[in-house]
Amino acid sequence: MLTILFDGIAYGMLLFILAVGLAVTMGLMNFINLAHGAFAMVGGYITVLLMQREGVPFLVCLPIAFAGCALLGTVLERTLYRPLYRRPHLDQVLFSIGLVFMAVAGVDYFVGSTQQIMQLPEWLRGRTEIGSGAWTLGMGHYRLFIVILCAFLTLGLQYILSHTRFGSRLRASVDDQRVAAGMGINVNVVFLATFAFGSGLAGLGGALGAEVLGLDPSFPLKFMIYFLIVVAVGGTSSITGPLAAALLLGIADVAGKYYIPKMGAFIVYSVMIVILIWRPQGLFVRQGGKA
Repeated sequence: MLTILFDGIAYGMLLFILAVGLAVTMGLMNFINLAHGAFAMVGGYITVLLMQREGVPFLVCLPIAFAGCALLGTVLERTLYRPLYRRPHLDQVLFSIGLVFMAVAGVDYFVGSTQQIMQLPEWLRGRTEIGSGAWTLGMGHYRLFIVILCAFLTLGLQYILSHTRFGSRLRASVDDQRVAAGMGINVNVVFLATFAFGSGLAGLGGALGAEVLGLDPSFPLKFMIYFLIVVAVGGTSSITGPLAAALLLGIADVAGKYYIPKMGAFIVYSVMIVILIWRPQGLFVRQGGKA
């Protein structure tokens, strides 16, 4: 039981890092970017290809995946996304879905459709067990690494958004762009940095998740619904909501697949429906804030 709980927490933390960029763009920038999973896929392929073909160490590949996806996000935000900020949400959805299919086709053409295998370093392949009997806690070293790294990233992200000048400028830009610009805030630069950082986090999540989730060209389509569930259930007005939703989803998914393998997905969607009926705006919503 404890092992299932731990694996569910590790899975949930990974989903949070993958989805938090989408939560930021939807909640703070009011932009629906369904192509978010494509950035995660790019980060995964950057990591796998660098390790397989160039022999780059795994820990070196992680910041490269983050930087590469952040740079890609910067270019696309300046050229494709920015003109759509003021367009209806339906236009944003259709545009970003189009990008997803283009990314899937491009990766399939240039890399191939086979699932990629990532060889982890030896020190991340082991497993440690604590306790005995039904209360044995089995911790895979790689999943423990994911939990620790994602916990630090979560704390850092919460600090940036709540206690830094950039975070206050971002909130001001979201609340009223005209007033923020009148106060000397370059709204375009703030949104560019936010989009790039969210894309970088998606790339990092894809790099971390390549071994756990699997990596092939259909990655953005397979996990798009999971990202949307995290954002919908957790809400978009804070970081706490998506974190709680991701942990709940991770634990429910792992436990469901372990105890009732044929109904694993049914359990996840049932939990989502119950929560959204109970709290349509998500688990955590600021008083007076928007959903």
